[in-house]
Amino acid sequence: MNEIKEKTIGEIVADDYRAAAVFESYGIDFCCGGNITMEEACRQKSVNAIELTDKLAAIASNQQGTTVDFKSWPLDLLADYIQKKHHRYVEEKTPILKHYLETVCSAHGDSHPELFEIKEAFDASAGQLAMHMKKEELMLFPFIRKMVQAKSSGQTLPQAPFGKIGNPIHAMIEEHDTEGDRFKKISALSHNYTVPPDGCNTYMVTFALLKEFEDDLHLHIHLENNILFPKAIELEKEFIKN
Repeated sequence: MNEIKEKTIGEIVADDYRAAAVFESYGIDFCCGGNITMEEACRQKSVNAIELTDKLAAIASNQQGTTVDFKSWPLDLLADYIQKKHHRYVEEKTPILKHYLETVCSAHGDSHPELFEIKEAFDASAGQLAMHMKKEELMLFPFIRKMVQAKSSGQTLPQAPFGKIGNPIHAMIEEHDTEGDRFKKISALSHNYTVPPDGCNTYMVTFALLKEFEDDLHLHIHLENNILFPKAIELEKEFIKN
């Protein structure tokens, strides 16, 4: 029990992504806020640590439905997966959500002015995510792939235009935190994506898509913050040692 209490939330979810649903049920952030220990998270949220540990142990003992072990993936494969699945998801869903938000604001904005705040926050997030992903795709991910290739072929560390890899990673994590906070605001404004009694079908679809977008973003950020980035930093250190 003490061992898991001393692990960070991000480390626990990296070991078994099913733990994410348990943490979410207690309001514990596993992606942007995943760098604190479970013990500290329980203290902050006034959660019974023994009860939480028992629930985590229950999913760990249930091998059925075990999720993909992303920690075992080669870094270049993981970077490809993030780009092709999560980056592409953002690109595909952003224009759809913008259209729906424009529609519900026009139809329901007078009686639900919070919709305009939600739309403003989402538009800002979409713009920032687009730039953020391009930086990863054009700068960070290619360098990670070069490191993997260099290691497999016994070459030296490739020259990076940004110094140590921790420099762009630090910037990416800060941007993750910003978007995580922005979606916390969207969730609060929408009362956790609860459609009001006078909401139409478009209202319902819009909130369902927003919730899906946030869930995908959480996994997206988790894979980078808690698996890809730390392992990339460790891989760079291997070159420096040698």
